[in-house]
Amino acid sequence: MHPWATTAPTPDGRLAVVLVVLVAIAVVTSYVGRLGVGRDHVTAAVRAVVQLAVVSVVIAALLASVWGAIGFAVVMYVVATATAVRRLGVPAGQAGWVALALAAGAAPVLALALGSGVVPFNGAGIVPVAGIVIGGVMTAASLTGRRAADELVAGRGTYEAGLAVGLTSTEAAYLVLEPTAREALTPGLDQTRTVGLVTLPGAFIGVLLGGGTPLEAGSAQVLVLIGLLAGQALTCAVLLRLVASGRVVRRDLATMFPR
Repeated sequence: MHPWATTAPTPDGRLAVVLVVLVAIAVVTSYVGRLGVGRDHVTAAVRAVVQLAVVSVVIAALLASVWGAIGFAVVMYVVATATAVRRLGVPAGQAGWVALALAAGAAPVLALALGSGVVPFNGAGIVPVAGIVIGGVMTAASLTGRRAADELVAGRGTYEAGLAVGLTSTEAAYLVLEPTAREALTPGLDQTRTVGLVTLPGAFIGVLLGGGTPLEAGSAQVLVLIGLLAGQALTCAVLLRLVASGRVVRRDLATMFPR
């Protein structure tokens, strides 16, 4: 067999047994360690199996069609927006602004990667790259928005002081929010700094399992990581401005912010 032939797991009885054993380990550990998430492990595992089984069938059909792949990417974007809105705890009426923040991060990265031809503009190229990038900016939006809302509560005195010296509500809010910006980007920065030394992320492993060479796997992974750095930075910057200007405000802050 060629050294770079696919080594992906075969969906057979052995895989089922291994998955059941791994879930059992998680459940028993939760029980013995009094972690309180034993049932959550089971439900999460079952959902993952069912959802991925359905998605695998759907993707198999979509990979043959560019338009089908684009449609699937749009669905991922809509679901990511809805998820971010829920995690941020903002009213549904502000979903458009959250969607804008996600698009600000994802669209330039996807346009450059696919438009340049670095990633083939076909189903097999669009779906995985779009999924990784959209998922990454969704996470950045959730981390950015949640920390920003918490900081507005903790830093209310600073916000009020800014208003007292003549700053606008947006300027005073950004004075409070600016120091939090780095935290949402730290996980991506750390992963990029340590890739190959501490971790071998999904894109690298995926290419290897699919039969690609280590050089091809490395190329795919570095594109994904640096693309995520750019996309998450854009989403973070835009969302912070939207929070500071009062366009994205957590429900419990509506009575005190903006002023």
